[in-house]
Amino acid sequence: MLATPQARRNGLLVLFALSGLVMSSWVSRTPDIRDLVGASTVEMGLILLGLSAGSMVGVLAGGPLVARFGAKRITLICATLFSIGAAVIGVGAGLGSGPIVALGLGIFGLGMGAAEIGLNVEGGEVELALGRSTLPLLHGAYSLATAVGASIGMALTAARFPVVTHMLIVAVAVIVALTFAIRPMPANVGRRSHVAHDTPRTQVWRDPRLLLIGVIVLALAMAEGTATDWLPLLMVDGHGFSATLGSGVYAIFAATMTIGRFSGGWFVDRFGQAAVLGASAVIGAVGLALVAFVDNPVIAAASVILWGLGAANGFPVAISAAGSSGPDSTARVSFAASIGYVAFLVGPPLLGFLGEHYGLRNAIVVVLVLVAGAVMATVALGRRTTVAQGAD
Repeated sequence: MLATPQARRNGLLVLFALSGLVMSSWVSRTPDIRDLVGASTVEMGLILLGLSAGSMVGVLAGGPLVARFGAKRITLICATLFSIGAAVIGVGAGLGSGPIVALGLGIFGLGMGAAEIGLNVEGGEVELALGRSTLPLLHGAYSLATAVGASIGMALTAARFPVVTHMLIVAVAVIVALTFAIRPMPANVGRRSHVAHDTPRTQVWRDPRLLLIGVIVLALAMAEGTATDWLPLLMVDGHGFSATLGSGVYAIFAATMTIGRFSGGWFVDRFGQAAVLGASAVIGAVGLALVAFVDNPVIAAASVILWGLGAANGFPVAISAAGSSGPDSTARVSFAASIGYVAFLVGPPLLGFLGEHYGLRNAIVVVLVLVAGAVMATVALGRRTTVAQGAD
């Protein structure tokens, strides 16, 4: 018996939440992990490269794998992988080994990247079945779990709870929950019976609207990823916060992302994807500018709210727009997500290098410039979407 769209949505809410829990568990402990492995800012950037490289491989492979095996099987395998990666991160931190932490991040990123494709393909199908914007809600579950995980991480940091024990507990909990949450997902969503020699991936990049969406994904994913990778250390090294308060600011960011995403569907249904993406880019740019240029820790912490609101709906709404921009939504989601993950590949080492020489506050100006470019891309996207709708 096929599961209802509501049951599939509920299963996806749990699956997105599991991803957020694992991500925030690691991010909230980055100051502790940095100290345990004795890494400099540049070395942390190289360690983070493991996450970026693994994510890129995962997301590039995710589309073809989903097309061949279906979203359910790939999500199950890859969610198990990112749970294993979390455990390896904890073991590496406990041993004081940066290379083992980087390996764990690579496994984690590989699983997360491919699972991201499967989850978003299934989410797009559920969105069509329900007849209303759903991807922001699903990504909101990710953000809610991120906020909860970050709060737990902050408390465990303050209590000096061992990182290895924390990460092992999270890994086991995720695998147990996964076995139940994956059941409502149909087996063949995203699967194609055959793949033509002239594959959709070689064609989709010719669509100007999809390329504009790719620019927006790149910029707003960079804004979100920068917070995920660097926000606690940015607050500690750039604004003089303690490690505990640095994790607390990240929890604020995650909570803001959650609020933005849970309300995002209403705004998309009312104002449209292009308008929501444009507003997101403007708000995010203001938040980034204040964090970078205002030398006041209170304003910096408050500005993270704007940063979070701006980044909240960038990725899910852009992915939704990519999936609905033309035929073969699996290829389009994979294409847009692949562009977004360039931010995760290039961002950590680039910001680490710039942060080492110029400070992390100055380094995030690069992200600010990209987000400002996304503002212009959303204007062009809105015009092209209007023309396309008129042609229809």
